[in-house]
Amino acid sequence: MRLHNILLLFTLLGGLFAINGQNQVDVLIIGGGAGGTSAGIQAARMGVKVQIIEATPWLGGMLTSAGVSAVDGNHEMPSGIWGEFRQKLRDHYGGARALATGWVSHTLFEPSIGNKILQEMANIPNLDIALNAIYIDVKKDGNGWLVTYRKNKKEYTTKSKILIDATEIGELLPLVGADFRLGMDSKKDTGETEALETANNIVQDLTYCVILSDVGTKKGRQGLVKKPIGYDPEDFNCACKREEGQMFGAVSNCQQMLNYSKLPNDKYLINWPNCGNDFYVNWPELSDEQREEKLIKAKQFTQGFIYYIQNELGFKNLRIAEEFPTEDGFPMIPYDREARRIKGKVLLTVNHLERPYDFNLYKTGIAVGDYPIDHHHDKNPKAPEIDFINIKVPSYNVPLGALIPENVDNLIVAEKNISVSNIVNGATRLQPVVLGIGQAAGAVAATAIKENKKPSKVSIRKVQNVLLANKAYLMPYIDVKKEDEAFEAMQRMGASGVLKGYGVPYKWANQIWFYPERIVSEYELTQGLLPYYEALKDVHASGKALTLEFFKSAVLKVNPKYPTKNISKNWSSWGIDQQLDKNTHFNRKTVSILTDKILNPFEKEIDFEGYLIEK
Repeated sequence: MRLHNILLLFTLLGGLFAINGQNQVDVLIIGGGAGGTSAGIQAARMGVKVQIIEATPWLGGMLTSAGVSAVDGNHEMPSGIWGEFRQKLRDHYGGARALATGWVSHTLFEPSIGNKILQEMANIPNLDIALNAIYIDVKKDGNGWLVTYRKNKKEYTTKSKILIDATEIGELLPLVGADFRLGMDSKKDTGETEALETANNIVQDLTYCVILSDVGTKKGRQGLVKKPIGYDPEDFNCACKREEGQMFGAVSNCQQMLNYSKLPNDKYLINWPNCGNDFYVNWPELSDEQREEKLIKAKQFTQGFIYYIQNELGFKNLRIAEEFPTEDGFPMIPYDREARRIKGKVLLTVNHLERPYDFNLYKTGIAVGDYPIDHHHDKNPKAPEIDFINIKVPSYNVPLGALIPENVDNLIVAEKNISVSNIVNGATRLQPVVLGIGQAAGAVAATAIKENKKPSKVSIRKVQNVLLANKAYLMPYIDVKKEDEAFEAMQRMGASGVLKGYGVPYKWANQIWFYPERIVSEYELTQGLLPYYEALKDVHASGKALTLEFFKSAVLKVNPKYPTKNISKNWSSWGIDQQLDKNTHFNRKTVSILTDKILNPFEKEIDFEGYLIEK
């Protein structure tokens, strides 16, 4: 009876089931970074048992443990868990303006606060988190997985049905036999005209960030760094001498350079791109021990940059902040911009980003991003020249098939290790996108568990509807706000291709506009619905504005028995704000609501390529 009560208590508290000395969960996530944390929160909210194994004492990965707390992109698209996290930051600091302390981002925060918020968000039933835990063995166990990890010098084992690789560099992929890409792709592999003729294994520069605090006229040496071995001021002498036409234009002075990532409470994130603290580590060619040695050098290089700032530039008022639970004040991990990338059910290339409507992948979207394609290769002279920043794309979405391996069952990826080309990784690696990828991975995993299916067999439309219910974006529409009552309807019509958006490459925040108030023509409606309803092929549609009469006729073509009087009956309750009149010209918002409520093309299943599944 006592054992029964203990097990019952674990169940009520959302803890782990202990069977024969093993923990047992539905979903096991290795890596508690941005993607892993988001995946764990989403899956647990859906009622399945989840465990996260994280090597550091914090949650958040690049957002917190690596110190990259200046968020890039998605300012106008606070999708899902990213939007929740940002709102909690605003609540903590006192509003949106309190986060706009540096000129690189609209959202900057202290990493320790970000960790605190993520820990609070993850303190929910069904989610167990093992911090300071190192996995030491990962292997298949029938259709599931068996993972052994070490925490506090003790070894534990967890058995799970689904495994999520949310590590920063795709560590699990070679361990579980998953096929992956690594480094810069060739044209032959991706079909991208911008890609190289010959592939290589060169990855982006990483950065050991650091947080400095303005201590004013404080005396003493605490927080002043020592000159590191091999220090050369020439490495940094152009840090605040940018030339017109280069990245960010002219930086007029060194204070402006420091203000790039200024954080609240007079702190400064030091993550300066050129002539700063980027550092090349060719980790694909290194053993784990060799990589650790290189990371020590990367940290020393950042120490050199801090020494330069304090001594050569004269900012001795800036000292290493007591931000991280480390002896040297540095973050627990480096900022890795690139990982091994799974070979997934689909490969997202720059062609899909440049011309989304030439393909159907956008219909399977599960996360959105608007940051441009940005790569860091300045510290590796052997890196081939690609003008990444001038590859112009509109905002974009990430297809679900990029998270699902092509050759390993019951494995999902949820970080920078998704199935994208090397070029596209320069956009999908950013923090809000990875939070969205993680949330989608959690939704896929939980759906698979609840339906007793492999992740590769779950309904894409079901997963998308779960995400929409959690106010996550499927389509990157800058003018469709999640507070709008018609948000889900417009998102579904966009993701079904019934109504397409209009893309614009725009500075450092690319855009796709839906234009909810734009009038729809008869032709636009019928062409958008035709892939779903063959009965519309004989409808004579002109370029005239769409009216109630034409819409009713289209509905009756698809479903002759539909009681069209329901349209006027439900007009107001459906949240349509246009006037109901026979002469009213329907706009895209109205058409989205009506089409979603009456015809619901979104219920028709699609495959990973975005094509309709014939039944």
